Amino acid sequence: MEDRPVTLAYSVDADDLFMFYALLEGKIDPGGLTFEHRRHDTMTLNRTALAAAVDITAVSIHAYAHLADHYLMLPHGGSIGVNYGPLVLAREPLAATDLAGRRVSIPGKLTTAALTFRLICPDFDERIIPITPFERTFEALFTGEVDAAVVIHEGNLTYEQRGFHRVLDLGAWWWEETGLPLPLGGNVIRRGLGMERIARISALLRRSIAYALEHREEVMDYLLARETRQDEALKSRRLLDTYLSLYANRDTLEYPPAALEGMRELFRRGTAAGIIPHPVDIELAP
Repeated sequence: MEDRPVTLAYSVDADDLFMFYALLEGKIDPGGLTFEHRRHDTMTLNRTALAAAVDITAVSIHAYAHLADHYLMLPHGGSIGVNYGPLVLAREPLAATDLAGRRVSIPGKLTTAALTFRLICPDFDERIIPITPFERTFEALFTGEVDAAVVIHEGNLTYEQRGFHRVLDLGAWWWEETGLPLPLGGNVIRRGLGMERIARISALLRRSIAYALEHREEVMDYLLARETRQDEALKSRRLLDTYLSLYANRDTLEYPPAALEGMRELFRRGTAAGIIPHPVDIELAP
């Protein structure tokens, strides 16, 4: 056994637990490695990664631009929007051009959703509302605390039944602009682990994702039985199935070339807009 557990941090969302189910529940042989699992909201994950405080972590793709000195991007574990992505919602019908100067909530400064929205609408009154507790964003919209909200994760599937209007689909906008997928989140691994250990861990995490894809119904049963969802709508097997189809699919096993090009283009545009402070090279782990 290794002397020190490997710290593995990921979000409170179903797609992340889907990826790491096999590892967490002993469905695959860890090959002498032990893992300490930690789960946090997206903003906390990004902040923890900036401090290089964990070995492996899920992060927003935007956040990677600020922490690439300490982490390699793993070639698997990505959440990719192919002509879909985070939504901008409002209480009333609005156009994207109506949002300049308005109070708009984002789920964290370093989220990919925030970066993409800022490329579209650079002049808005920023309000940060983390996704935990999940209902907080919808409450802010309902009460008029904000005029619009950038919403990620399962809120994209349930907003209509709550009576909100879609202003913009950021992934669809990106696709129309570039013809590329919008890479939203990914997993990174600390460079200080050394390349030999990084390669071992990367292979194991790929096996965990492959197990989940091959045993999808088993993992869905586990998620529905185990998770206390912030959004009760994801107690629905139908919605969970839809959600996983969007963000935990064959592209999660390995970034396709178009997704990596989407990542590079996002960094190029973010740098040109002054949102990302310097050009970013994407370095993939084995």
